[in-house]
Amino acid sequence: MNEIFEFDCCIVGSGAGAGPVAYELSKAGYKVAILEKGKWYKESDFRKDEQLYRHSIFRSKFKDERHVLEEPDGDDGFNAKDWSSDTTAQFWGGNIVGGASNFMSAYFHRLKPEDFRLVSTFGQIEGANTVDWPITYDEMEPYYTKAENVIGISGKIVHHPFLEPRSTKDYPLPPTAEHPISSWFDKTCKDMGLNPLPMARGILSRPHNGRESCQYSGYCGSYGCASGAKASSRASLLDQAVATGNCKIITEAKAYQINSDSKGNASSVDYFDLSKEAFQTPSQSIKVKAKIIVVACYSIESARLLLSSRGERHPDGLGNRYQQIGKNLHCCAGGTGHGIFEFDQFTSEQAEQLKVRGPFFNRALQDWYFIDDKKSFGQRVKGGTIDFVFDPPSPASDANSQKWQDGNLLWGTQLKQKVKSYFTKSKDFKFEVFCDWLTNDDCHVSLDSSEKDKWGSPVAKVKAGFHPHDLKVGSYIVEKGKEVMKNLGAQSVRGSAFSSPTSNLVAGGLRFGKDPKTSALDADCRVHGTDNCFVTDGSFMPNGGSVTPTFTIYANSFRVADIIKKQMS
Repeated sequence: MNEIFEFDCCIVGSGAGAGPVAYELSKAGYKVAILEKGKWYKESDFRKDEQLYRHSIFRSKFKDERHVLEEPDGDDGFNAKDWSSDTTAQFWGGNIVGGASNFMSAYFHRLKPEDFRLVSTFGQIEGANTVDWPITYDEMEPYYTKAENVIGISGKIVHHPFLEPRSTKDYPLPPTAEHPISSWFDKTCKDMGLNPLPMARGILSRPHNGRESCQYSGYCGSYGCASGAKASSRASLLDQAVATGNCKIITEAKAYQINSDSKGNASSVDYFDLSKEAFQTPSQSIKVKAKIIVVACYSIESARLLLSSRGERHPDGLGNRYQQIGKNLHCCAGGTGHGIFEFDQFTSEQAEQLKVRGPFFNRALQDWYFIDDKKSFGQRVKGGTIDFVFDPPSPASDANSQKWQDGNLLWGTQLKQKVKSYFTKSKDFKFEVFCDWLTNDDCHVSLDSSEKDKWGSPVAKVKAGFHPHDLKVGSYIVEKGKEVMKNLGAQSVRGSAFSSPTSNLVAGGLRFGKDPKTSALDADCRVHGTDNCFVTDGSFMPNGGSVTPTFTIYANSFRVADIIKKQMS
């Protein structure tokens, strides 16, 4: 080893699961080290450039390390796909300080009490590994509230039949500016007997804790925020943690092994310094010793790290005595849909409203969060959420997509006319459906037996089998979304459910629970078989709920931070 550093706590990763722990511990006076594989980019680096967002400078180098993916082949088997030339389906969320939280759309829904007790509420589904959580919604609720206030969430509570219990009457910040057609949506849904919900956002509607408010540029989801308004881990938590003088972020640090002592407890983390161009071996790596080790490097990579961390008491990987590391991975089930609104089908005033750019179309429906349609499902089942959104601006790719018509490549005047019509004659609205991806035996992370990364470590092998129930629920809710779009006035509506894994919104793989034979972590998110190794990214989640998981990851990380502080004191 070239160097050895010592801290009170070492966190691997810097995203939504890492930020609250670093923030809380550093403010409490503890010395914290964060190992981040990527670089440290700030607001000035996030240009509104369609070719820049989440591209190679913000992602892992796939030529150095990638994931091996196995998906169903449609014939009761699985195919290992070769992504060596196609990197679009890789699971990396963000190779950057703040991780994938830099690029989120920041739709911040809470889980509901029933999400914590799916089996008790709905019963077990054959072929699924669903379990109740080892904690309740009431135990998580104070940390949802804390996250809202610390990172800054904008919104307005509307009382409706599906509202989860809250200890506060409203969000700490007022809603972000709304697009004119939000009022169309509200009226349409109410006429349909539905409950339109203003969507809370992890985006500042006014300055907060030294961060600027939203600029309404439209470059939000998939883009880094140029104003600091988005509640990324970096902007909302890590900048403040570093300002205490107690938090050191070590960038370009690829952690590859957690070492453990004779009692089985984590003792240190080994990493390579990626700023050095020369190839490195373990004898040239750097060691960070710490009393507490926190793993928060995205579900797949967190499982990979623990599986790679063998020791005297952990011969199959840290905490893997019962082969639970990597099990019960889940992606995000659901679907998407679009409605095309032709300007000439509306009044001139309505057409002008449709053309407005900048403000958010912040609306969601949770009327089918629980589905009581016995004709379709035989019993009451867990459903999902529909978020109605605008895609971020992508004029170059949108224009490029117009070059084909009926299988023929367009040229010259014909292409120009089609491109002009696309940008000036209509508006495309999108909806996204989120529902649970049921955990099952065919969705998990392991170490690939043949492929290694640039530094000699086995890459993660992801088997991504889905449960057919997910597709049925997703298809059901997509049809509801299409119906809303038609009633809203769209001239053309399309939508479909999906079964392929999403490249983001991946969680699970290190499920928490009470029994080490069926879970990787205890109820405090401590790795079974250790006293001092915690996991705080989305890996801990037994199920994803029917919403994006980031808000729950933030809340749980604040909860675990309190547990760590109590243990350290």
